[in-house]
Amino acid sequence: MDLKQFISIVEDYPKPGIKFKDITPLMNNGEAYKYATDQIVAYAKDREIDLIVGPEARGFIIGCPVAYSLGIGFAPVRKEGKLPRETIKVSYGLEYGKDVLTIHQDAIKPGQRVLITDDLLATGGTIDATIQLVEQLGGVVAGIAFLVELSYLDGRKKLDGYDVLTLLQY
Repeated sequence: MDLKQFISIVEDYPKPGIKFKDITPLMNNGEAYKYATDQIVAYAKDREIDLIVGPEARGFIIGCPVAYSLGIGFAPVRKEGKLPRETIKVSYGLEYGKDVLTIHQDAIKPGQRVLITDDLLATGGTIDATIQLVEQLGGVVAGIAFLVELSYLDGRKKLDGYDVLTLLQY
């Protein structure tokens, strides 16, 4: 299936010069969403994944159906102050400042094989921070899966040494 036909390109969003890749048409189409999810599930099965981890919010959209399909758990990575129990945190840089991601301190057991999921690989900052959280808790990043990669932004450089799946590239 050609998933690109389900991605809308929105010119000048969120600011002039940006060509935003909108995944909501893919999510609105049950067949396309299932197909994309099944591709990531097959990738996860090959890596013997124990747990799915995804950063808010679009990492949830990708990761939760994969976790459900595999019959395994999902651990959310959220911005600081959003998780109710004890967390660990990592600061990371954005184009316009810094942000903080957190995960529950007991979300990952040492040695668990983790698949990190998100909708889009751009500069790699969010996923790099997510990797740091997983590894601080003793998890093994066995794979990272995205729907879309913006290869012209070189985000994959931050993921050097990790196994990465992207279903679409721009």
